[in-house]
Amino acid sequence: MKQTIHGGSFRRMIINAAASIEINKQALNELNVFPVPDGDTGTNMSMTINAAANDLRKLENPKLEEVSSTAASSMLRGARGNSGVILSLLFRGIGKRLKGCTACDGILWAKALQEGVDTAYKAVMKPAEGTILTVARLAAAKARHAADENNYIEYVQEAAIAEAKIALANTTNQNPVLKKAGVVDAGGKGWVLALEAMLLAMQGEDVIVPENLASASENAAADFSDFDTDDITFTYCTEFIISRENDLDPEKLRDFLSSLGDSLVLVEDEEIIKVHVHTNDPGKALHEAMDYGSFVTVKIENMRLQHTEKVMSERELAPKVAEPTKPFGVVSVCVGAGIADVFKNLGVDGLISGGQTMNPSTQDILEVVNQVPAETVYVLPNNKNIIMAAQQVDALSPKNVVVIPSKTIPQGVTAMLSFNPDGTNEENVEAMTEALATVDTMQVTYAARNSDFDGHPIQEGDYLGIHGSSLFGTSKDIKVLLRAMAKKIHKSGKEYITIYYGENISEKHAQKTADLFSEICTGADVNLLKGGQPVYYYLISAE
Repeated sequence: MKQTIHGGSFRRMIINAAASIEINKQALNELNVFPVPDGDTGTNMSMTINAAANDLRKLENPKLEEVSSTAASSMLRGARGNSGVILSLLFRGIGKRLKGCTACDGILWAKALQEGVDTAYKAVMKPAEGTILTVARLAAAKARHAADENNYIEYVQEAAIAEAKIALANTTNQNPVLKKAGVVDAGGKGWVLALEAMLLAMQGEDVIVPENLASASENAAADFSDFDTDDITFTYCTEFIISRENDLDPEKLRDFLSSLGDSLVLVEDEEIIKVHVHTNDPGKALHEAMDYGSFVTVKIENMRLQHTEKVMSERELAPKVAEPTKPFGVVSVCVGAGIADVFKNLGVDGLISGGQTMNPSTQDILEVVNQVPAETVYVLPNNKNIIMAAQQVDALSPKNVVVIPSKTIPQGVTAMLSFNPDGTNEENVEAMTEALATVDTMQVTYAARNSDFDGHPIQEGDYLGIHGSSLFGTSKDIKVLLRAMAKKIHKSGKEYITIYYGENISEKHAQKTADLFSEICTGADVNLLKGGQPVYYYLISAE
């Protein structure tokens, strides 16, 4: 049984934990109560801890303190989603306790686990029972008792895991939402996986990510300086959408594009053909595609140029920080060209790509914040799972960073309408925060998997309606769901309705939806905008 660990052992523990979460990330995603096709708990935890694992692999013969500080810093900057931020905070606390130490025994490890819990709890304004925080807290408490009995770190870790498993099973009973769905907390499950993988490392065993998963994980955080632009076989990333106007078989287009390049993805339905391909001759690809219909969107990017820019940015010794030329600026998280235009027209200084399908990291937000030439920068996360990552930015930026806790795009738009560049900081924070409660948000997406919520069966592929953060309903027919939503808004007496339609909705169908809302919500002002957002067919704002 292992008595102490040093730098090399701790590095192995974290890399093992990252591998285990990567292997199980989809299983963690599927524990989410709503089966929406978002970047979920498993994905966010995996991306967060793998940011540390990738940096730790570059260290040679590291000291214990070097490993703990590197892991804490990498996870802080790479943190995505609430679960990723909490995971980074647990390791930040562990790093604090191990600072200045060359070895770690059972007593010190128990103190480190407790420091991690304390750090995480301090950062969460309203910690709820039945979450990763509960699992981590009870595991750390058990570790302290175990260390009094036996100072071997392996013994302490085994005790912590045993208690963590009990706590995890009980999260179903502690959280009413989890109990209705009949699942355990996904974040808590992720922490149990991490603790178990760290124990295996103590015992000399490595967790190996299968090759098919490893390639995807490594590509997500690749070191672009490791290869030359000559290694890029096809220069242009070419994407387009065509409206289908004839009966030509898209499989013929697929065969043609396959001969032009690689990384081909072609999806089609009765109305459109959507293509992604890497090629050296995008002109040929577009010319061939014209036989099938008219272009809806076209995007061509030079990957060699992108690679060069990426390497140059990675080689910068320090991030660039814009000198302030004004007191206030605003950055917003969003996805979709139409929604981005809305925020730009309202005066937002910087846009961060992300939202429902991809939670940006703390580092992603930091880089955009630093580019705003203002003393104080307001951040609109526009997603409840991005708020905590945004809140970590203030400690990393020389600017004063204030997070306005918007949970949806409509809330962010409303907050921006309340922003006064000539006001005081206190006035802006109060006005923008109060504005969040004045808007209702409804969203329509699809069920990514079979599920059951509060006795209501949800089938994969069903249209899924969300009101605020709650399940509104499901249907095989999107019109049925939209009609019910319109009636709900009409009953609430809202006067201004804005409908943002997504990238997979045609203008014709979107107009029919707007007409439906105008018919039901008599007297309300209904506006239709092309949001261009992925995955979510409609975002509906009601004020």
